Amino acid sequence: MRAKLSYAVTAAVLVFYFLLVGSRGVMLIQAGTLLTVTLGVAVLVLPVIGLWFLWKNTQFVRRANALAAELDAEGGLPVDELKRMPSGRIDRDSADEVFARRRAETEAAPDDWRTWFRLAVAYHDARDTPRARKAMQRAIALHDGKTVQA
Repeated sequence: MRAKLSYAVTAAVLVFYFLLVGSRGVMLIQAGTLLTVTLGVAVLVLPVIGLWFLWKNTQFVRRANALAAELDAEGGLPVDELKRMPSGRIDRDSADEVFARRRAETEAAPDDWRTWFRLAVAYHDARDTPRARKAMQRAIALHDGKTVQA
């Protein structure tokens, strides 16, 4: 619940920021000179890109959460079996061991979105966010029945 609240607050702050920047862009355009109109249009591009990125990221999070709920209903969510150091951080050897099993599971069933979901969790636990995101995108695509390229 805390993560959802943090995400909502961050998204709200970003939308406010985009509105603020957009209003400045409109003010520049209204000034009417070639320079201010050019700058105003350039400034308006930033909120558009930001809103697109926020929308795509929100869709990704919603889809990943839907997969997690479905997998949980099936009883297939990965169990946290990682060993932790006294500081609470994940033990690297433990994460590598779990990752190796998840990778082998995914290689054995490459068309099953469930294995890709669990691999994404293993990547996340190993602090490899880019690969975790790509694995989750693949899980979402497989779940939605879309063609996935290697």
